[in-house]
Amino acid sequence: MAGNATESGRSVTSKITSILMTFTEGSEHSLTEIARLAGLPVSTAHRLTSELASRRLLERTEDGQYRAGLPLRTIGATNSAPPSISGRAPYVLEDLAAVTNCRARLGVLRELEVAYIQKDPGPQPTTSFSNAATLPALATALGRVLLAFSPQRTVEMTILRGLRQYTPHTVTAPARLRRALGVTRLTRVAVAKWQLEPGMCGVAVPVFGSGGEVVAAIELAVRDLGTDLQPILGPLSIAARSLSRELAGAAAPQPVAEPRHLVAVGH
Repeated sequence: MAGNATESGRSVTSKITSILMTFTEGSEHSLTEIARLAGLPVSTAHRLTSELASRRLLERTEDGQYRAGLPLRTIGATNSAPPSISGRAPYVLEDLAAVTNCRARLGVLRELEVAYIQKDPGPQPTTSFSNAATLPALATALGRVLLAFSPQRTVEMTILRGLRQYTPHTVTAPARLRRALGVTRLTRVAVAKWQLEPGMCGVAVPVFGSGGEVVAAIELAVRDLGTDLQPILGPLSIAARSLSRELAGAAAPQPVAEPRHLVAVGH
């Protein structure tokens, strides 16, 4: 492109980049606005915007404004990837842990175990998914949600693998586990009381993907469930719905049913 590359100590690439970046501040700009936002003389802005318009990277409207051209809009649309669980879940867990002052976890089912990330109350960041960060599906509320909405073959393989006892309260009878999973499918809530950690209870709800399938679960850990789950289920349900909507992205909205406030049996 024509122009003095050393004008104002900036390269032509820097000036063009500054011009294109002005369109993140709005959809249309006048030449004067482009020059001001890009930090360029009007004459320089005019020369470069004219050349960008000639190459269709910018378009000039009937009233003399400039806007991003079709090639730029196409690139933006092509490169916009849908939100991912690993990208969005940490923010949801941070908010959930802050609101409830409880440990918050999100888990996905991988090879009959729950891979999870965790946010504890306080300033420490949310953990990342790793090979070492796994939990048993049968003894956690996270796992029960994921198993409840998995194919029956996955449940049977988990049982055949062996129902290990982690505490005196861990459910190890296949019939009791199947009954608990059935209630979780009905209520969309799983409760695991003292199943994995003595004195700790977990409450979990599902997270739905764009096709309406369960892709993850979110769990809060509490010491005492009490008789009313609403103080836990309220923020937990909001977090799950929020993440479900984000994961749906630009797809058609999927209905996310409210959890029915029943406690899973066999806990």
